[in-house]
Amino acid sequence: MDAKLFTGRTLNFSGTKLFLLLTIGMTIAAISLDHFSGRVWSQNTSLTFPMWMSGLATAGIGFWAVPFLKALKAGQIIREDGPQSHLKKAGTPTMGGAFFVPIAVALGLILSNFSGNVIAVSALTMAYAAIGFLDDWQIIRRKSNKGISPRMKMGLQIFFAVAFCLWLALTNPSVTSIALPLGLVLPLGSLFWALACFVLVAESNATNLTDGMDGLAGGTVAIALLGLGALIAPEHADLGIFCASLSGGCLGFLVHNRNPAKVFMGDTGSLALGGALAAVGLLTNSLFALLILSGLFFLETLSVIAQVTYYKATKDANGIGKRLFRMSPFHNHLELTGWTETQVVGWFYTIAAVLAGFSLAIH
Repeated sequence: MDAKLFTGRTLNFSGTKLFLLLTIGMTIAAISLDHFSGRVWSQNTSLTFPMWMSGLATAGIGFWAVPFLKALKAGQIIREDGPQSHLKKAGTPTMGGAFFVPIAVALGLILSNFSGNVIAVSALTMAYAAIGFLDDWQIIRRKSNKGISPRMKMGLQIFFAVAFCLWLALTNPSVTSIALPLGLVLPLGSLFWALACFVLVAESNATNLTDGMDGLAGGTVAIALLGLGALIAPEHADLGIFCASLSGGCLGFLVHNRNPAKVFMGDTGSLALGGALAAVGLLTNSLFALLILSGLFFLETLSVIAQVTYYKATKDANGIGKRLFRMSPFHNHLELTGWTETQVVGWFYTIAAVLAGFSLAIH
């Protein structure tokens, strides 16, 4: 994609304007979805109330939490081989997920009256947040880009994925198929559980890869969560509340994470958000819808896989290969071709909204 095609003012707003447009758009969408589904937007069983309640709570606590993280010297270490414009972000506090994820999860639990399903999804979400926290803390402690080893991180993700799937198998043994549009069903039998574990690990890593620009992951995940919440609310009101609460938590976090960011979510936030999306998708048999809603996250993942594969396949005698993109994930490629951060974020928000609308339309 050539940056020259998008050099106009369209979607090249400031971080604050993008945040306001996103918040207004999501509020209108939530109220409309509540109205057409017969829900009263001001009640805790709606999408709008949990989203706004969580958003206000996380935004407010962030005014204390961000300076606290800064005082702890929890500054982000920036890759020297990354976009040069990112070097100025060195020292910006990270681990923001440590304050907004627990708040959003807690509100989701309270507003859903501690539903058993919400407790299970919350446990998986916080387990993945703990993995991210451990990784972020090691990065800060060592003052390098390397946290826990990739093998340990993957091992922990798989462990909690298996634990969640075991619980799901015991409580919902009949959930071994994938619901498709037009009332079609794809039965998988025992293969479903292998796919379920893969989805949990893949989704968390996909959102993690998307967390590379100010407001990028927070906004796109907020849209995906609201879309998923709207899809499942008619049959799973408790999990709809949870999704809306976590979506609002992302919006509240964007008060501090919009460009120029005062804090980053870190792996603590990004791994947790991906895990939450996957867990809700599995529990509500919404994997096909989740695939559409997560289209951007998987595009980011595929760009990394394609980059690594192409580089290895084109290695010369000196062991140096060619690059398919200037840098992966794909948002970094766009920035290096001339896009501004806010242009990338604005277009990603737009695409995420289109995907959410499409998913709602076909379901």
